[in-house]
Amino acid sequence: MKARPLHGWDLAPQEAMALQARLRARVERADRVGAVRRVAGVDVGFEADGRVTRAAVAVLDHPGLALVEQAVVRVPTRFPYVPGLLSFREAPAALAAFARLRTAPDLILYDGHGVAHPRRFGIASHIGLLLDCPSIGVAKTRLVGVHRAPANRRGAWTPLRAAPIDGDGTGADETIGAVLRTRAGVKPLYVSIGHRVSLESALRWTLACTTRYRLPETTRQAHRLASGR
Repeated sequence: MKARPLHGWDLAPQEAMALQARLRARVERADRVGAVRRVAGVDVGFEADGRVTRAAVAVLDHPGLALVEQAVVRVPTRFPYVPGLLSFREAPAALAAFARLRTAPDLILYDGHGVAHPRRFGIASHIGLLLDCPSIGVAKTRLVGVHRAPANRRGAWTPLRAAPIDGDGTGADETIGAVLRTRAGVKPLYVSIGHRVSLESALRWTLACTTRYRLPETTRQAHRLASGR
């Protein structure tokens, strides 16, 4: 599964921010998803005091959620940690892992944000756009936005709303995601559009990939693969 060569990775942080601002217009926020028979999750971590980036991709069948294929790669880390620029640090390793797959997923659930991002172009959107694959951001913590707590039952959610972006009033009071309770009694997840998936469908797919745990099985299987458990 190869990425489209839309840009290079040798960028300074300010150049990376400008690229995000340009590419966000290419993110599709409406559904363009075919039959979903395989879903993928990604886990990215760092080794050797951050000098090595490790990415694991797990492909599961749907609706059974059994593991179909997996790939793990390690590449040198070439971008510093900068809030809001996670994709420039993690995506090269993640894309290298996707390139090793023989079985392409129909949908990607990324452990990170999509349009729920200061420039509306988080890593789930970036990966989805580069792979031209429907993608969803399913994050454990909030990056931007304000919200009320969802009810304490599975499937309850509230909108994640944003302040203006770029200081020009654009996006004021925009709904950029949803705060979803996947299980009663646990902290909610932050779900947002990645690429080619509407927010309503993103919520539905996240719940469909979540069983008796807080996190989707895509995320859990990728983390298990990466940690060797």
